[in-house]
Amino acid sequence: MKFFPARQSLVTVGVCVTAAAALFGLNPAQQTATPPPAAASQSSTSSSSSTTTETVSKPLTKKQIAKKQKELEKELAGPWKKWMNEDVLYIITDEEKQAFKRLKTDEERQSFVESFWQRRDPTPDTEENEYKEEHYRRIAYANDHYASGIPGWKTDRGMIYIKYGPADEIDSHPSGGSYERPIEEGGGETSTFPFEDWRYRYIEGVGTNVMIEFVDTTMSGEYHISLDPEEKDALLYVPGAGLTLSEQMGMSDKTQRFNRTDGTHLGTGTTPLPESMNEFTRIENYANLMKAPVIKFKDLDAVVSSNIKYNTLPMAVRADFIRVTDSTVYANIMVQFKNSDLNYATKDKIAKATINIYGRITTLTRKSVNWFEDTVSSEMPAEMLQQAMNGSQIYSKRVPLAPGTYRLNIVAKDTVGNTMNTYELALNVPHYEEDQLASSSVILADQLERVPTNSIGTGQFVIRSSKVRPRIANVFKQDETMGIYTEFYNLGMDEKTKKPEGKIEYEVIDSDNKVVMSQTEDVSGIQNASPFLVTVEKKVSLKSLPPGRYTLKLKMDDKLKNQSVTPSAQFTVTS
Repeated sequence: MKFFPARQSLVTVGVCVTAAAALFGLNPAQQTATPPPAAASQSSTSSSSSTTTETVSKPLTKKQIAKKQKELEKELAGPWKKWMNEDVLYIITDEEKQAFKRLKTDEERQSFVESFWQRRDPTPDTEENEYKEEHYRRIAYANDHYASGIPGWKTDRGMIYIKYGPADEIDSHPSGGSYERPIEEGGGETSTFPFEDWRYRYIEGVGTNVMIEFVDTTMSGEYHISLDPEEKDALLYVPGAGLTLSEQMGMSDKTQRFNRTDGTHLGTGTTPLPESMNEFTRIENYANLMKAPVIKFKDLDAVVSSNIKYNTLPMAVRADFIRVTDSTVYANIMVQFKNSDLNYATKDKIAKATINIYGRITTLTRKSVNWFEDTVSSEMPAEMLQQAMNGSQIYSKRVPLAPGTYRLNIVAKDTVGNTMNTYELALNVPHYEEDQLASSSVILADQLERVPTNSIGTGQFVIRSSKVRPRIANVFKQDETMGIYTEFYNLGMDEKTKKPEGKIEYEVIDSDNKVVMSQTEDVSGIQNASPFLVTVEKKVSLKSLPPGRYTLKLKMDDKLKNQSVTPSAQFTVTS
């Protein structure tokens, strides 16, 4: 039995630097977006001896810290700085800011930007991101309507509009003038500066019946949020003018307004204020308004943060690793649900299942490193539902990580059946030494095919220029063809040909440790062979293999460096 190439083995230069996003008018570089298969074991050996030296790190001095901060500021200057400090200033969370600042390459930042918008997309199954489109529409609207010597998006009205959209009700007094106070502000007539009262029936994370007052005390058109209902009173500092009912009746004196300790200048005397005007309520509402809008699936976030485990929605989770640079590795995370475990709601003869997914990646000490959230849905004609029960739904997520050990926690919720599951997985992200021969995970796939030029680096299951859909459990039937995908890094280079020299051995070993299939391939004969990255793509017919468990073993021998690496993966064949 022979290994047949899925196409001519792809070899690509391995240093991949992503340019800034199209959001900033730049050309995005190729990126990978693949789901993970079974974790593959790998080992590396070198015929030359080496000495291990322990490195003891020393704390950075204040001068070194300041230097690193300046380097970071310089690196973030330009489109990335504009994106964080202008485009998403009001909607990016503090955790996201910190995570973004820790990124080291443009490719990582580009991936972060894509994930940032994706986790806010209300319809992730469509090409359009309505949230993103609406966000930039709001910025344009704010610039058109609220500019006042500074761009409209920088004003308080612009900030609130961008974050929460148009108010349900607006009471506008653009010229100020005569104003009859409501009784909760003390009543009585006065004259005001220009002001606007915005009312939102509900803002998630803030509350119901949210009132926001903007006052233009400078008469320049620049309104600011006011926590003092009397700040709009143009006669506040004029003795005997603009008195409240309590002051007119002699029950209080106007000078008492300046002795209040609740941050207002209300002339209500000893009359109790309603709960909505309580000092702490006003401060709390203001603090909540200043926060970034809440994440989509806060209920799932809470589940990840707790120690309670759920298992009413069966799912399988796998991860594999593809090198981006020496310091960055893509963790390709895949979650699979069987259709038979999902609940479907039927409407207009269409059956639909919907699953909300929230994932969090932390260090071993539970410090948050990254997170993601998405919606997976499955739709089909109701009459075909029974036939589809043997199928499954697969979700994939690509996350850039630095080498190290992490903890992945995922919670999934079936919104139709209200079932849920939590899953924890260790992510052992490999470290790739610059001069050491190494490999990625070995991915065993049920789909392995080249993608169109305009889809290279993007889309579900796409790694570089190929679509690689892993078989999550690595279980194949005898009549199927198994795809093999793996990458080798850091081969030696011949000074004359600028090519690597070496060979790749493929072996399939059964449970009795007997080699049942084998093949050898010369690296120099692979099209576009590069010392930086060799990508192996093969397809194997399984017809000759009896049912059982097997191990696929690959061995890359680098003749120039005199090094070898032997990644492997296990799989099962069924009848």
